Amino acid sequence: MEASELTPPSFNQAFRFWLKLGFISFGGPAGQIAIMQTELVDRRRWVSPGQFLHALNYCMLLPGPEAQQLAIYLGWLFHRIPGGIVAGVLFVLPSVFILWGLSYVYVAFGSLPWVAAIFYGLKPAITAIVLVALIRIGGRALRSNVAWSVATLAFISTYFFHLPFPLIIIGAGALGFAYGTFRPGVLNTGHGHAAVTGSGLVLPSQQERQIRGWRGHVPLIAAWVALWFAPTVLAGAWKGWQSTLCQEGIFFSKAAVVTFGGAYAVLPYVAQEALHHGWLGPGQMVDGLGLAETTPGPLIMVLQFVGFLAAWQHPEGLPPLLAATLGAAITTWSTFTPCFLWIFLGAPYIQRLHGHARLTAALTAITAAIVGVILNLAVWFATHVYFPRTGQIDWFAITLSAMALFGLLRWKWNVIPVVIASGVSGVIYQILRGP
Repeated sequence: MEASELTPPSFNQAFRFWLKLGFISFGGPAGQIAIMQTELVDRRRWVSPGQFLHALNYCMLLPGPEAQQLAIYLGWLFHRIPGGIVAGVLFVLPSVFILWGLSYVYVAFGSLPWVAAIFYGLKPAITAIVLVALIRIGGRALRSNVAWSVATLAFISTYFFHLPFPLIIIGAGALGFAYGTFRPGVLNTGHGHAAVTGSGLVLPSQQERQIRGWRGHVPLIAAWVALWFAPTVLAGAWKGWQSTLCQEGIFFSKAAVVTFGGAYAVLPYVAQEALHHGWLGPGQMVDGLGLAETTPGPLIMVLQFVGFLAAWQHPEGLPPLLAATLGAAITTWSTFTPCFLWIFLGAPYIQRLHGHARLTAALTAITAAIVGVILNLAVWFATHVYFPRTGQIDWFAITLSAMALFGLLRWKWNVIPVVIASGVSGVIYQILRGP
């Protein structure tokens, strides 16, 4: 498809598409990217295949949810900053309200027997989903002995020594960069972050931005950094710098910078810190992931559940629902606002990233480390779900998880029906088992 064959959308056309995407973007990042590929490249021809993959490669280099950042990038490509803002906001906005409602049901009625039974059935399915993610990502990422070694070291560092996630990512990146410098090709498998070229939509504004230099971006950086930290500063000035709301803003802003690999990779880091702060318990993190799986939008929306629950349990003089709503809002804001900065600042320079052997090796090593971190998450989930108490084995959970795992891998079951069926199974099992 040549650039001359493309038909760039009007702002209203793009707005309607991004709004629709926000409600149908189920299936995790793979499903969301597939929807955009089908709709924008194949069906509507708003962007060329080369430009689409070029944008996707750049988004995979960044911390945060790559599918949302791809939407921001394409929105920026069509209509500059206003288009990027519309695309990024509408991509997550429906899930913000849906997950808020589900979180309230969880904290208000979670103690009811039927609600508890639903979450009892959800946990084995979520464990299976994490295992599927581990298998699929590992199959793509671990294609050399060095990659396997990096993944193993990452798992040992996380599971046995409890090293922080950012340190593992930085170490893996440094190791990969060193391999790319002194032993090029050892980590380069030809997958994942390979450069993609091709004709595409080139806007005059894009060409102008490419020759302006970094000094011209200072106002952009200042504006978005101010927006990013404004709610945290206001919360600190209002409730105190050690308050739950302020600490949530600080923590999730930090997490937004190190969330390479998406939700599955960052969950152990978030869970570790949330437990440390007393924001929630191990079982509640699994419950939150189950809720996030049932909503559209990026799976990393589970962090909103963590923020909601933390403030609900530590209202600090506020009505619990108000505190929880503010906690959810500051968490979501701190998590997603940086995504716009990464795109608006870096998109004009993505050509310079292609064909960089050392950068490719660093990213390959980071991806391998993420496999080890996800393995730690899978073990963590399985331990709490399959062995809820010392010396006790939950055979129903093991059986339900095995069925979900086999169906997802063998028959490519959709995640949403699996989650719903598992919740229903939990209710039926509790009814049959009796009080």
